Amino acid sequence: MKITQIICQILRIPQVEAKTASSQDSVLIRVRTDTGLEGIGEADSSPEMVKAVIDAPFSHNIATGLRDLLVGENPLETDRLWQKMYRRTMYCGRRSVTITAMAAIDMALWDLKGKYFGEPIHRLLGGKQHDRIQAYASILFGKDGGETAAIGRRWREAGYRAVKFGWEPMGPSEAVDVDLVRGAREGLGSDGTLLIDAGCVWDARTALQRAHAFQDFKIGWLEEPLHPDDYEGYRWLRDRSPVPIAGGEEECGRQAFRPLIDGRCLDVYQVDLSRNGFTEAAYIRQRIEEIGARLCNHCYTSPVTAAASLHWLSTCRDAFLFEDCVEDSPLRHELTHEKIQAIDGWICPPDGPGLGITLNEDFVNAHRVCESH
Repeated sequence: MKITQIICQILRIPQVEAKTASSQDSVLIRVRTDTGLEGIGEADSSPEMVKAVIDAPFSHNIATGLRDLLVGENPLETDRLWQKMYRRTMYCGRRSVTITAMAAIDMALWDLKGKYFGEPIHRLLGGKQHDRIQAYASILFGKDGGETAAIGRRWREAGYRAVKFGWEPMGPSEAVDVDLVRGAREGLGSDGTLLIDAGCVWDARTALQRAHAFQDFKIGWLEEPLHPDDYEGYRWLRDRSPVPIAGGEEECGRQAFRPLIDGRCLDVYQVDLSRNGFTEAAYIRQRIEEIGARLCNHCYTSPVTAAASLHWLSTCRDAFLFEDCVEDSPLRHELTHEKIQAIDGWICPPDGPGLGITLNEDFVNAHRVCESH
């Protein structure tokens, strides 16, 4: 079996708002073979940038586009192909967008591998350890505490016992920040699991002050209080914080995660399959389990990444929560025929071959703004 095509499709919903929500557009990767099998993947990154990484022509031996590297290869050899992509993009890769493009292709290769063997990806990864996982509704803060409380009530009534609120407008002052968290707790109720995503807004000392202030609201974790590159700050904060510290969603590949893991910088490591792919995520899982920390997925895009995240997270020994994006975006809810969303606060990994999902081609055609072959 040989790879014959790698197709990039950029999808975008009609109204894109200025907010931190990556469920407004998507870059789909479709890897096709001479047997007729196709695998699909997705990157959470700038779609046009990912497309450029894949479409780029040969420049020299360690600076070339990914399509040029992979057409003609056997798609089942996922480890070797990851190493080939990493090696042959050293002058234009090693971090960030190039790794996200590799991750999308890797996801598609694993989907294809599962279809070839007739097995779900979680079985190819070694076997799921959880038939279902508690899901938390992942959503942005309201404009203030009152609106945030209403959002919390909405998702509690929808069956979620855990909700995460994040990003804007957190950050400008302690009064604003505490108002948001107080509203979140009020809306969720005293017995719900409340998670707070600060959105990389503070220095370490301010973050420690907020951790103490938020402790009164019994939050399950404080996510990304610092800039992602502040490894020393995270280590300092985690050693002093009265609440667990979570992070990692920006990291792309094992090299990006290494300082966080080696430094024991976090209590909860959040791995995004659309920024790492299955090959790297399997390695990262082993490293994090070795140091006794906890794992969670990051997912704020479409059902493609949600399905991939479920396959991976279900193989993690200590998986305890699944990030379930509940943005009211058609891309999140209509891209696939299968509904990848929690029911009564619990979610199950798909058991069909590969990712176990099928694209809604009518939706793809209606929202496609660009395509390359």
